Amino acid sequence: MRNSKIRKLGVEEMGRLSMDEFRNSDKFPLVIVLDNIRSLNNIGSFFRTADAFRVEKIVLCGYTQHPPHREISRSALGAEMSVLWEKEETALGAVTKLKDAGYKVLAVEQAEGSTMLQEFDHVPGSKYAFVFGNEIEGVADEVIAVADGCIEIPQFGTKHSFNVSVSAGIVLWDFVRKNLTEK
Repeated sequence: MRNSKIRKLGVEEMGRLSMDEFRNSDKFPLVIVLDNIRSLNNIGSFFRTADAFRVEKIVLCGYTQHPPHREISRSALGAEMSVLWEKEETALGAVTKLKDAGYKVLAVEQAEGSTMLQEFDHVPGSKYAFVFGNEIEGVADEVIAVADGCIEIPQFGTKHSFNVSVSAGIVLWDFVRKNLTEK
């Protein structure tokens, strides 16, 4: 049965920002730090998600590849040109700089003492950085040691593991949703 009240929107109806409008738009007070992400498709997905949620920037650390790269572009669909990014030698160095700049740094990781995502209450007006780790090893222990805490996504199946770019979508939507309810 078809619902006649629902109609898929065309691209021109979505009210998308131009590249210049996006660059000049207000961003959510949020930085993504990628700690040794190996999959170029995952990196591209991070760019697309960062664009969708108007993240300030992405910091690519360690052996995480950076644009321009054909495989990143394939999944980023141009978001690698809209989202600001920078390259840092290590995630530890990136986290140290962000903390010095006043960001609260949270590793997205299953860890003893982590805060479950639904219980995470951000402080309005504060700047945050979320660290996402390697697909196999997760966020490096040395980064967790200097982070302000860990956020864990609740899971109820047998794997207890999301793809890292899926984790980003879940965590960023939760952060943005909570910011939108403040306005």
